[in-house]
Amino acid sequence: MKLLVYGAGVCGSLFAARMHEAGHDVSLLARGERLTALRRLGVQMAEEDAPVRQVPVPVTAHPDDRYDLITVFVRTHQVDAVLESLVGVQGDVLFLLNWAAGPKALGAAIGDERVLLGFPAFGGTMDGDVVRYRKTNVITRRVAMPIGEPDGRTTPRLERIVETFRAAGINAKAEPQMDTWLRTHAAFEVPLGRAVHAAAGPVALAGTPDAVRGMLHLMRENLAAMETPPVPRAFAALRALPQGLLVAALQRFLKSPTAVNSGLSDLSPSTAAELERLTEQLDSRRR
Repeated sequence: MKLLVYGAGVCGSLFAARMHEAGHDVSLLARGERLTALRRLGVQMAEEDAPVRQVPVPVTAHPDDRYDLITVFVRTHQVDAVLESLVGVQGDVLFLLNWAAGPKALGAAIGDERVLLGFPAFGGTMDGDVVRYRKTNVITRRVAMPIGEPDGRTTPRLERIVETFRAAGINAKAEPQMDTWLRTHAAFEVPLGRAVHAAAGPVALAGTPDAVRGMLHLMRENLAAMETPPVPRAFAALRALPQGLLVAALQRFLKSPTAVNSGLSDLSPSTAAELERLTEQLDSRRR
């Protein structure tokens, strides 16, 4: 498979390295200092505090004319620029990112027939130019990466992509309600991210029960505004279970290594910009 990985952050770098090691023709698109570092040392990655290993993934600053698949790992507010750069590039495009606006805006720019939706079920943190990840949060983790067609069909190309990823050691699955999945995730992610930003970190937020209760209230409002049940179904518990039980569970999560050593601790302006765009997308689709 000739594959372009658009975005050289944590998820894009981990994904590109795994696909390269599986023998695929992979190019990792990066810009600026990140491009320079990748050209010099390749993708540098390490499991927590283990020694850093280098994967010589080819990198590029500009896409070629044609690919079998383009996978996009960028922030929500960066998608417009990505779409503009892919107008003249041939190949299916799998958007693996936070996106609550639905597929129409994507298809309007590059063609409806090219669009697939998904979300990366792995992550870590950037330590300079090194991607650090936890053993339980690597690309082969137990939770499968959902991928779907905008209309929910199980098409030959979707089956082919899922099988290709699995063969490379990436746990992927076909998700028939991918748009709803992404909206559900945003309904949870936006209040969580904003509350963490306001508290200056997940652990600080965990120590403020009133703020956690306010965050839960906004999550419930977002889920109630959806015209369909949440996907995955487990998110329905945010509306059904008692507030006290949920607040305690959220506090435990915010203090856990999963929360502390993940992108949730990223308080950068880029994270704030992404949350703002996701908020706009959710508001535009309220029933």
